[in-house]
Amino acid sequence: MPSSLIEVRRHYTPEQQLALIDAVHHALVAAFKIPVEDRFIRLLTYEPHAMVNGLAPGSPDGYTRVTIDCFSGRSIDAKRALYQEIVERLEALDIPKECVSILLRESPPENWGAGGRAASDYDLGFKIDV
Repeated sequence: MPSSLIEVRRHYTPEQQLALIDAVHHALVAAFKIPVEDRFIRLLTYEPHAMVNGLAPGSPDGYTRVTIDCFSGRSIDAKRALYQEIVERLEALDIPKECVSILLRESPPENWGAGGRAASDYDLGFKIDV
């Protein structure tokens, strides 16, 4: 049940936006073993002046920030796999890996609520400890 946010500083067509969303989602499915139907992803586009990056002047303007909020419990190997999956899938969309920044924020399931209940009280349908 990760919730992801993709932030970019250039305009993409609706088809390209969907490809970005799919890339991050499929990386989560591959690395974190979440169900395919578990999709909670947003994409925000900023004007370049409104999203400053640490890249050198003249670098490609494909800076992309992926923030993922998820339940704690994944192994470091699963996290490494996620980072690699995201970068590889975005590279296939012409976003150089040096332009990708990933932030993973973890919270215990009791800190997430859905339908008035703590997520820890639900059968999530997938394992967190991958």
